[in-house]
Amino acid sequence: QVRLVESGGGLVQSGGSLRLSCAASGRTFSSLSSVGWFRQPPGQEREFVARIRWDGGSSYYADSIKGRFTVSRDNAKNTIDLQMNSLKPEDTAVYYCALVPWARNGVTPSEYHYWGQGTQVTVSS
Repeated sequence: QVRLVESGGGLVQSGGSLRLSCAASGRTFSSLSSVGWFRQPPGQEREFVARIRWDGGSSYYADSIKGRFTVSRDNAKNTIDLQMNSLKPEDTAVYYCALVPWARNGVTPSEYHYWGQGTQVTVSS
């Protein structure tokens, strides 16, 4: 079993920035595992935001956040981070990280096996 824990959410004004982190523990998994960031706005379905390989390679972004968000690996902390800049009120959501323990270019929640508990991001106008 893999345990994922997100951190870094909070309240920020429109135009501000936040950095989310996803830490993994438990069983070992391949460095080629895919880590996805998803978000679920109030009353809406969970949607894909970005993904990256656990070793820091092969990132991919949803069009809605491209150019504003950056997903990366922090080797010192052993986390996958999501840097969110130029935040908008429509970015308000619970943000989740998820992992599938092999190489997969997944963009749908069903493709991921392990999930964190989520962290709330609220952007005020």
